[in-house]
Parts: sequence; C-alpha cells; structure tokens
Amino acid sequence: MSVREDPQAQPVRPTSEDPVAAAGSELIGGPAGRRALLGTGWWTPVRIVAIVAIGMFALGMAQKLPCYDGGWFYGATAQYTHACYSDIPHLYNGRGFAIDLVPYFDRIPDSVSGGMQYLEYPVLTGLFMEVASWMTPHGGSIQDREQIYWLVNAGMLMVCTAVIAVCVARTHRRRPWDALLVALAPAFALTATINWDLFAVALTAAALLMWSRSRPLAAGVLLGLATAAKLYPGLLLGPLLLLCLRAGRLRAFWTAAGGALAAWLVVNLPVMVSTQGGLHIRDGWKTFYTFSQERPVDFGSLWLIISQRTGNPLEDVNTYGTVLMVLACVGVAALALCAPRRPRLAQLSFLIVAAFVLTNKVYSPQYVLWLIPLAALARPRWRDFLVWQACEVMYFLGIWMYLAYTGSGDQHRGLPAEGYQLAIAVHLLGTLYLCALIVRDALVPERDPVRQDGSDDPGGGVLDRAPDAFVLGEARSASRYEGAALVDWGVHRE
Repeated sequence: MSVREDPQAQPVRPTSEDPVAAAGSELIGGPAGRRALLGTGWWTPVRIVAIVAIGMFALGMAQKLPCYDGGWFYGATAQYTHACYSDIPHLYNGRGFAIDLVPYFDRIPDSVSGGMQYLEYPVLTGLFMEVASWMTPHGGSIQDREQIYWLVNAGMLMVCTAVIAVCVARTHRRRPWDALLVALAPAFALTATINWDLFAVALTAAALLMWSRSRPLAAGVLLGLATAAKLYPGLLLGPLLLLCLRAGRLRAFWTAAGGALAAWLVVNLPVMVSTQGGLHIRDGWKTFYTFSQERPVDFGSLWLIISQRTGNPLEDVNTYGTVLMVLACVGVAALALCAPRRPRLAQLSFLIVAAFVLTNKVYSPQYVLWLIPLAALARPRWRDFLVWQACEVMYFLGIWMYLAYTGSGDQHRGLPAEGYQLAIAVHLLGTLYLCALIVRDALVPERDPVRQDGSDDPGGGVLDRAPDAFVLGEARSASRYEGAALVDWGVHRE
C-alpha cells in the first residue's frame, strides 16, 4: 500500500516540512537525514517528548524559587515583581487543608478564608488538593507546610505533564514530534504550578487520545472526569456532536456523551446531594457554580478593558459574555457543517475553547494550559505557535507587573492600568491570530499542515476518512462528497 493510501505508513519529520523546526534543529546537529532510523531504539519520539516536557516543567519550578524562599510569605509585592505567584501555597491554609477540613462538607471559618465559606473548585480538583494535603506533613511551621504542600502538588502536576506530553504525541500516530510544541511551550512552563489546571488538561488529553483510537466510551468517561475537574472540557462535546452529525457517526457521539455524563455523576453525586434534613443540593458543592456566576469582571478579560476605560462596572457582563459565546458557537457550527471538507476534531476543539477564553469575564494566566495541547494538534507550525506563545508570555508578565503596581501604594512600582490593558489586548490578538489560521485551514484544507500528506483527521477516530452524511451550504453539491470515503488533499512528500 502506498503512503498516499496509508498516511500512517511513515512518521512525519517536522524538519522536512517546517522551516522554523529545521532552523531550530541546527542546535542539535541539524535535520535528520532521509535514511535516518527514527524511533528504533530506546529513544523513541514519545519518550523524548516526555523527558523534554518534564525538563521544562522543572525549569518552571526553578522560576518559582524567589517565591519559595520568601516571596509567598514576605513582602507585599515580591511574588509579583518576581512573576512567581502561585495559588497553591496560599490556599493550603486559606481553604482549610492545614486544619484538616473536608472540602465541600466542612464550612471554612471566615478568619481562615477571608469570606469564602467553601472550596470554590470542582469536585475532582478538590480531591486532587485533598490528596496532596494528606501527603503534606502536619508538623512544623505553617510556612514549612505550605512549601511542602506546593512541592507535593508540583510532583503530582509533573505526572500530569508527562501524561499530557505522551497523549499528545500519540494522538496523531504519524506526528509524534508535534508534541514538542507542548513540551517546549514557554507559557506551559511558566504557568504549570500556578493552579491545578494541569489535572483537567491531562484528563482531556487522554480523552482525545482515546477518541483517536476509536474508543468513544473511554473517551467520554475521561471527558466527564475532566469536566468534574474543570468546566471547560465539557465544551468539547459540542465539536464532537457536530462532526459526528456530519459524518453520520451519532452512535459514537451518544456513547461518548453517555460515558461523560455517567462519569461526571459518579464523581459529583456523593458530594452534590445531601439527605440531612431532606434531599437537597449541598451548599459546598454549589460554591464553584455560584462563585463563577456571581464574580464580577476580573483580570485578563476583554470586559476589564471596557470597564476600566469607561468606568462602567458592567454588571450585566454574564449576559454580554453569553451572547458572544453563543455567536461563537454558531460560527463554529457553521464551519463544521459548511466547510468544503469536514474540519478536524482538534481544530474545532481549539476554536470552541478559545471562544470561551476570549468571551469569559476572567482570564487567569494558567488558562493558556487549556489551549496549548489543542493548538499543537490543531496547527502544528512552530512560527505561528511561537507568535502566540510570545503574546501569552507578555500577558503573563503584564498581570504580575500590574498587581505589583496596584500593591505598591504610592511607590507605583510596576505596570499601570493602561499598560496592563495593552497586555490583555496582546493576549486577545494572539489568540485570535491562531484562531484565524485554524479557520483558514478548515476552509482551505490544502493549507492544513496535518493534511498536506493526504491524511484526513488522524485524531478523529471513527471520523477519520468517513464519508459525509449531512452537509450544509455549497459543500452539499461538491462532487467529493458523492460517496467518497477517502480524500487526497495534500502533496505527497518523501
């Protein structure tokens, strides 16, 4: 069988198709030759990617050293001026883990939490935090315990990093080296230990790997668990529905959706429902959802720029954000059903999560972790990826310098509001830039790096090379859909 008939016959060498990758490879001896035997020894691409990812994670930990040595505990703005802030040590005591309170069941004293009565994270993230607290010794000063708690969490998050790297490397069988985009992403290293988002990202990456292997039930279960750790993974069910509708694979979608719902309920029901004094929803479980609904315009969002520039607190921001998100979803649906060729799952997944990020009323710096694995799968091109990453690094520095400015009193050391608004704008434009490229790739499949060798959707599982069953717009009359299961888009490359 020829390479064009079987796009998974040979691994793709990024140095042969990406000029930036080829130039970067000069640091380690230059591009591999055509006759090089890649992946035949212990040093397989997946293992190399995982080791690089762990190494970058360790560098990110080292970047937090000024805070570990005192910035988290002394000085009003030291953790901001050194750009090494993390929620993890602060919430060890601030959410009652230091005094053995059980998340969602025990009310946190106001003297400890500053007014937050219960843990404001989804259930599976709360379990992650609780497990880390079990492994944290309860002797010594609170500072020592907070430092150890951060180290324990960092170790657990490092495991999540390795899982993400392996899953991304294995999702597109012929393109394991694309996962180096994740492993070497500067924003990944800088934000990995700010919060617990990597746990949900790892579960989501595993779900996409299972879907690529045509295992919709396993993918659904993992996606449900990811949604129980962070809300955003549930958005991926939308692209799955649209693509399965277009391909006539709705049975696979309902299998995945059923598995996701079942897994989410298994995790949440024991915490959600209380039978004391009658059947009702537990206040501790509701806190994440009520907090998300009631929080005002916050850091990093488009709405903060508008609010600061106009002086309007935007009390109806939930309505504005919802309207924009709905419009974005309509746009993604139109792309899914009207594009000349069915878009790839990674493309639509990136677009829907990016739409949520862009329209949300808050953008914490670690939210970039949600997008990095999807970006590596959706558009594996180093130039565009690094342009976006540069924008995210600028935002990462911008928010800490702004907090240093607002926390330094009359000294005003840091970045004023106008400078921070510019950093937000850079983040928004960088994300929109990558979205625009992905939309173009979907509309002009010949420009899609993944499809240039004749592949269809190597991460699509049951969708890969499936003929279309439901198409809207001009694509309905295209001859390529008249029962054709295989489509040759790209140009054969040796």
